[in-house]
Amino acid sequence: MKVVEKFISINGEGTRAGELAVFIRFKGCNLNCSYCDTKWANETDCTYEEMSPEDICEYVIGTGVKNVTLTGGEPLLQQDILLLIDHLLNKSDMRVEIETNGAVDIVPIANTFDSERLVFTMDYKLPSSGCEKKMMFSNMDILRKQDTVKFVSGSIEDLECAREIIEEYHLTEKCHVYFSPVFGSIEPVQIVDYMIKHKMNNVRLQIQMHKVIWNPEQRGV
Repeated sequence: MKVVEKFISINGEGTRAGELAVFIRFKGCNLNCSYCDTKWANETDCTYEEMSPEDICEYVIGTGVKNVTLTGGEPLLQQDILLLIDHLLNKSDMRVEIETNGAVDIVPIANTFDSERLVFTMDYKLPSSGCEKKMMFSNMDILRKQDTVKFVSGSIEDLECAREIIEEYHLTEKCHVYFSPVFGSIEPVQIVDYMIKHKMNNVRLQIQMHKVIWNPEQRGV
């Protein structure tokens, strides 16, 4: 498995925001979003460490941190991802979060692992991302109460699109739903005003906490 970063920090977003987590960042992605803040991890010549699922699991256990975030890039493109998840979930106190971009089928993983300790944080790519056409709508049927759909929004047009998707797929009845601003493209107050105007109950605004604590360009946090 191609690991470009592994580190301990806090979760900057998602349902466990603010909690300690150990991050495993994998190389490569099948999308090229306009606002991607980890483009470097998707470059062909990006250096990486080849690690087996056993190696990764040993590293995670050694940190003593119980929250594990598999991210990228796109972690579900890694050939041995099922084996890695299996190793991690076999540790009874591990909680595994998979950050996925919405353009990869999550059905194989959802069908293989029936555990509340495994959660998906899945993006829906809105118009400003340039990748909305790549979204895999079948994933919406797989989401469970512990999962999250995240709408990274850079404009009012994005918010309009997100509201339509939330309503069409009844997302607030299925899972957690978050709005997150594209850093530097839209002010959080604009998103709050939109939520008030449209009475968007059970939708949460979330600021990327790690970009507030550290320099937005800093790696390994």
